[in-house]
Amino acid sequence: MKLFTFTGESPAEALKQAQHECGEDALVVNTREIRKKGLGQSALYEVVVALEEGGSSPKSASKTPAPGQSGRSPRFEQSDDDVLVSLSEAAKQITEIARATESAPPPRHRTAATAPKSTAAAAATPPAPSPAPPAREQMEIKELQKEIGKLADRVKLIQNMVWDKGSDDRNGLVIPSEFAEIYRISKNSGMAPEHLDTIMRLTLEHMPLNMRENSEAVRRYFNVLLRKMIPIRIESRLSRPNKKVMMLVGPTGVGKTTTLAKLAARYAYQMSEKYKVGIITLDTYRIGAVEQLMYYAKMMRLGIETVQDPLDFSSALQSLKHCDYVLIDTAGCSQHDREKIGRIGQFLDAEKQTSIDLSLVLSSNVKLEDMREIYKNYAPLGIDTVIATKLDETSGMGAFFSFIHEAKKPLSYLSVGQEVPDDLVVADADYFIGCLLDGFKRKES
Repeated sequence: MKLFTFTGESPAEALKQAQHECGEDALVVNTREIRKKGLGQSALYEVVVALEEGGSSPKSASKTPAPGQSGRSPRFEQSDDDVLVSLSEAAKQITEIARATESAPPPRHRTAATAPKSTAAAAATPPAPSPAPPAREQMEIKELQKEIGKLADRVKLIQNMVWDKGSDDRNGLVIPSEFAEIYRISKNSGMAPEHLDTIMRLTLEHMPLNMRENSEAVRRYFNVLLRKMIPIRIESRLSRPNKKVMMLVGPTGVGKTTTLAKLAARYAYQMSEKYKVGIITLDTYRIGAVEQLMYYAKMMRLGIETVQDPLDFSSALQSLKHCDYVLIDTAGCSQHDREKIGRIGQFLDAEKQTSIDLSLVLSSNVKLEDMREIYKNYAPLGIDTVIATKLDETSGMGAFFSFIHEAKKPLSYLSVGQEVPDDLVVADADYFIGCLLDGFKRKES
């Protein structure tokens, strides 16, 4: 890399000159004040920029060489880490200069009337030029802030450049450097590569060029695009005398029983209208699961029925016919245990007159390949919606995003902890994508 130095009466002027001569590809290495403002002379600032070897040379070759180069061809042997440190230091220096420019009071000059008698001769000399009008200073500060913003973006690009130079072309898709940060976040979240490529292609095709100059604008565009790719079921208000029967299915250990208790508490106590809620458990394999639901039902004063045989399922539903919501818990089983999954289907077949909404409960910290297999083996039951659990136990929501996008089944609820009934969130695209891009955060009520 080659170093070039530019000077100006303000940092903004020097930066503008560097950009004009070296182009947008130049990296700022250092910025400093080399001459203080005084009587009869303006301040002088120096900006040192670096250009890649073999790149386009500055339009003018007569610029002052960088300090320590003695007019010879500049030589740059710093590593990428050194460049990053230099850029960070340059950003700090520019920020300090901007603060000093903004806060420093204008210089005060004595006139002949106020000068001491011993300095009358000095007072007779012509007064120094008056300071620049406030409007001009404000313009310079705004220009400097704009340049600092561009510099901060360049630093961020270097920090987030994660792919190798030889591997940034995926099936003919060249990823521009301004997408470095969002590409890194999406890739590290566990998102399927084919989905990430699709998002990149859509963005490159449709995103206005003027939006690419700012990393925050790129991020906002991605946020909107991701929200449109994930289906959400909006929770609707149940109007009496309509009733709703929900069955929760899924593998072992995903939190079906706890999620059911949260839903029961929500419908019975937390909505604008208090509904009558009943519970049916088909999970007679685990004594602990039955006892847990019995405890929740007793605490919330809800009716509960235990069913062991498909022939008794209709009778249990009939005994809870006074309820607005009936929530059905099922036995968890491996996605490979087709026999137990088939037994859940027998309960559904035994009650054809009741419309049952089937929710697949999945842990958000499961691998995408496992989610695909779980859905494939539970799909014959007729999945209507998906409930995501354990959002607080994963650092990457990309795999779950890819699964929902592939399955085309809407998200209905999100479980964000173990507390009943508090740790349940109605599915919201903004909140889910926020967790994907920024990491898990509890939703503000």
